[in-house]
Amino acid sequence: MPVTLSYPGVYIEEVPSGVRTIVGVATSITAFVGRALRGPVNRPVRVQSFAEYERIFGGLWVNSGMSYAVQHFFLNGGADALIVRVVHTGDGTPANNAVAATGATGGLNLSAANEGEWGNRIRVTVDHDTRDPADTTLFNLIVQEMDGTSSSANVVATEEFRNVSVTATSPRFVQAVLAAQSTFVVATAVPSTRPGAASIFLTGGQDGIAPTAGEIEGDQDDKEGLYALEDADLFNLLCIPPVAPGGDTNPAVYTAALAYCKDRRAMLIVDPPNSFGTPAAVESDSQNSSGFIAPLRDENSILYFPRVRIADALQENRLATFVPCGVMAGVIARTDAQRGIWKAPAGLDAGLAGVRELAYKMTDGENGLLNPLGVNCLRGFPVIGNVAWGARTMEGADRLASEWKYVPVRRLALYIEESLYRGTQWVVFEPNDEPLWAQIRLNVGAFMQDLFRQGAFQGSSPREAFFVKCDRTTTTQSDIDRGIVNVHVGFAPLKPAEFVVIRIQQIAGQTGA
Repeated sequence: MPVTLSYPGVYIEEVPSGVRTIVGVATSITAFVGRALRGPVNRPVRVQSFAEYERIFGGLWVNSGMSYAVQHFFLNGGADALIVRVVHTGDGTPANNAVAATGATGGLNLSAANEGEWGNRIRVTVDHDTRDPADTTLFNLIVQEMDGTSSSANVVATEEFRNVSVTATSPRFVQAVLAAQSTFVVATAVPSTRPGAASIFLTGGQDGIAPTAGEIEGDQDDKEGLYALEDADLFNLLCIPPVAPGGDTNPAVYTAALAYCKDRRAMLIVDPPNSFGTPAAVESDSQNSSGFIAPLRDENSILYFPRVRIADALQENRLATFVPCGVMAGVIARTDAQRGIWKAPAGLDAGLAGVRELAYKMTDGENGLLNPLGVNCLRGFPVIGNVAWGARTMEGADRLASEWKYVPVRRLALYIEESLYRGTQWVVFEPNDEPLWAQIRLNVGAFMQDLFRQGAFQGSSPREAFFVKCDRTTTTQSDIDRGIVNVHVGFAPLKPAEFVVIRIQQIAGQTGA
């Protein structure tokens, strides 16, 4: 009771309803791991447009396959991306390593915020036009990104830090201010008195060579490479485009990424290697137990073939061949937004925006060779254009007879799992008895009912579409004694109409009386 009943009168109590709304998680946050021109290293950064990617990571770069994949993602309807930049370091040859540009003036040592040749375009200006010019601890710091390294270069962006101090106890201590507010530089050493007025360029920054497969994979304990996503709350799709456009992603990286995706309830989009030049080559590899496809056959992986041909803005808009992962991640995101996660990201609605042509134009017969193998084909049709024409997981080969044959079925299951995992955290340490079980049935049932109303399941009634069980039949006394509550949730998924059969019959004409 909220208060002690001490006097005659009316007392008001607020009784909780027991309803704890389960909110569905996002469905198409796509993580990209690879090389970029600039930006934070081994840290997932969320971007929601290609313009934001350009601002943080430098935009398109001829040496970055990831930059093109991100562009294709947003072009095809993607809305949320997590970017993990990886660089090459630790090489015994210093010229091979990515290095941040540095500079010093009057004992103030500065470094570019992250590695790369871009830092050589940072100009730093110190002046003493402060609120108290006589105070020898105060100065102004102007940091500018230029479009070149000469004195005549134009300003691209400016950061101004006025009245910063060299005193460590000051609230405007320059090292703390730069660490909190600057996206261009950090202070590595601060003098005891303010530096003299000066203007310098940072120097020594270099991009280094392309990161190795081991650096792309990274180390889970150190949260490097793809494991930098440990710091990300959620992602649904993972793309690891080739480090350089036109190259291949190391199969060992895909193997590690697939295992990680299974832990994180995410899907891995696998790109076809250059050796998959024709459908015959893909079919041959699928029959090889030591080939490219065999280790990646899993319900959490998707393979699209062939590669796509898109105008390259850095090469006078001439057509270039790119991997399809960014395009298809965008198509999946667009389909989720328009129709729902239960709709297959394929068919006439799954147009490939920006794709001028495909690296290989397949016939119906060649499509028929790959579809039963769990390889999704990209097709070009007259009038319709280029579309995704398959929606199977790599576990979707007919011979495997997997229940996770189709992409929308698997993704819907992962969506429900993640949503219920997050939405039932309140259950932990609650009294394990009938009142708790009833609350669980109520809340999980309401979530599943909402999905049914949106058309996510088969069946004409909720009883036919899903069930939620949590009672004495699922949780025994032995379970209770061990602190366990078992919740059984089942659903009838919608499966795509992959084959449409129309039967036409000729009938004898009948004359009326």
